[in-house]
Order: sequence, then structure tokens, then C-alpha cells
Amino acid sequence: MSNFCPIKRFDHLEFYVGNAKQAALFYSKGFGFTNTAYRGLETGYRKATSYVMEQGDICLVLSSGLSPEHEISHSVLKHGDAIAVIALEVADAANAYRESTGRGAVGAIPPTEEEDKYGVLRYCAIHAYGDILIKFVERSNYSGSFAPGFEPRQIFQGNGVGLKTIDHVVANVEPGAMNRWVKFFSDTMGFDLLVHFDEQTISTNYSALMSKVMHDSTGKIKLPINEPAQGKRQSQIEEYLKYNCGPGIQHVAYTTDNIIETVSKLRASGIEFLPIPKSYYQNLEERVGKLNEPVEKLAELGILVDRDQDGYLLQIFTEPVEDRPTLFFEVIERHSCQGFGEGNFQALFEAIEREQARRGNL
Repeated sequence: MSNFCPIKRFDHLEFYVGNAKQAALFYSKGFGFTNTAYRGLETGYRKATSYVMEQGDICLVLSSGLSPEHEISHSVLKHGDAIAVIALEVADAANAYRESTGRGAVGAIPPTEEEDKYGVLRYCAIHAYGDILIKFVERSNYSGSFAPGFEPRQIFQGNGVGLKTIDHVVANVEPGAMNRWVKFFSDTMGFDLLVHFDEQTISTNYSALMSKVMHDSTGKIKLPINEPAQGKRQSQIEEYLKYNCGPGIQHVAYTTDNIIETVSKLRASGIEFLPIPKSYYQNLEERVGKLNEPVEKLAELGILVDRDQDGYLLQIFTEPVEDRPTLFFEVIERHSCQGFGEGNFQALFEAIEREQARRGNL
């Protein structure tokens, strides 16, 4: 994609939710996001309501339909509250649409312009796995609050917990579909395969999964894709597919420069994380090398550690943030390491299975 339409960054992730106002309060109080813009009845928009939530360079848009006929309402009925749109900022949205659809992508929103006194915003979208849209957004000629029709507003003022950027966005797809979507991102957007994990790498006695990580030429946009592998019982991916009613976004990883401080604040605000056994921390530095952080603090908070030839990373995973066992979040602090915590796959997989068993879904 860098050859015909360079991707600048993750522009935003749009969530389709049942009650955007309540969701905005949750992401403000729980995760420290601040509401910076709003569109709804009070701004003259009669179809849906949307809250723009920001922290660091992360932008989330929480949207609800205002009638049962709205497409957002249909999505929420099917998937529950879920991420529906991965928006990428590009230099030329129309060209991104033309090139990606010319290479096999199916168009969802044709090149569109919206204008107000702050300029012109251009965007378009293509279909991806499940009901997910990949949206191309061109902001070079727009200086307003997020988009035309939105007004600056701070209904919910978050305190911030140190979240900086979106590191990666992970999708779960149905059995046998992973390679098709790998080819999709390669063919239509010029992504490359960064790394592949097979069922021997990510497995327990009961279940397994396979994963391939696709990324753009800059390395800023990383989109791992998971599919279930054959196992004795229902895997975490199969559980997700069942309750999400099909493929979708499993989790989003946010970066931080101080994971101990960030996780401490998140826990204090009520965010729940996957429990990690204390045995994981026995002889931790012997396994992963010397760390700058005190092991006892990592153990207290349940933070995982992994190292590769370039450095190490610290990571932690929340419990699902919906009643359905679907969407969750990861917090990650990188010290030169660009991996995905391969050394933690076993501990993480087992932790998720324990929660599956508690839900009666293993």
C-alpha cells in the first residue's frame, strides 16, 4: 500500500454500542479517555449519536443508532457492543479506494466528501472480515473537531492513565479463513506477513489456535488474524465466534511508557485483568533476563514479560469488557522488543481457558 497510498496511522476505531452515553462514561472513568467531540440530536443529527473519546494518540468513536432500523442497531443486536470500523488515515482516500478495490477489495462506502467551515474531510471504506469495515480517512484539508457535523464537547473528562497509541488490532476468523484474509491484506493493501504462529506454539491439552500477523510497510499498522485449530474442546476463538455471531475484532493493544503506573490506575478504576498464577513469577529474571521493573510489583499486578533478541516487553490483558466473552484489551510496554509475547502464549492461553471454564464454555 505504501506504493500507491501510504498509511499514516490508525485514525480511529469506531464501536457500535447499545448506549453510547453509558459507554462513553465507562471508557472515561475506567480507561481515562476524554470526550472531545459529539454528534447527535443536539447537533442536528437525527439518525445516530457518537462520542469521540481520546487519550494520547488513540481515538475511539462510540456510536449508537437512534432507531431499531439503523444499521448500528442491527449490528448491536447481532454482535453486542463491538468494534465495527478500523479507520486508517491516508494521504488520498479516493486513491486508496480505487487501488484497493481494483485489487479485489469489495467497496462499502464510495469516496465521499463532507464539508463545513473547517474544511473538507474525505473518506471511503471497504469490507473486511465479518462485518468489519476498513475506512480510509483523508484529513489534510480538515481542521475541525473530528468530522463535519461533530461539535467540540467534554461531557466526560477522563484523567488519563498513560495510554499512548494503538499497537495492534487482532481479529478472530472462522476455521480455514485465516489464509484467505492474509491474502486479502497482501493483495488489496500491500501488507506483508510479519510472523506466523502455528497450533504447536499456541495450545493446551484442550484447545489451540493459529495466528498470522500482517503489517504495512511502515510497521505502524499491525493486524494479527487468529483462527481456531482442532482441539479436544472449544477454544477461546470458537467461544468468541459463537458469542460474536461470526468473525470480528478480538482485542486491541494499547501502548504505554509506564505499564506499572497505567495498570495500577486501571485496577483502581475497576478494570479487571486475567489472573496470572504466582508460579509464573518464580525465577522470572532467570528466564527472561534482567528487568528495569521490580518483579514483585509485576507479580502484584499480574503483568507478563517476554524477551527477544532486541529487548523485552511487558504486557497484560483485561477480562472481556462486555457481557459476551468477546472484546478485551491489552496494555503493552515495549523496550525495543517488537514481538507479541510469544513466551507468554502458554500462560495466557491457560489463563483464558480458566475463565472459559468458569463461564462453562470450555
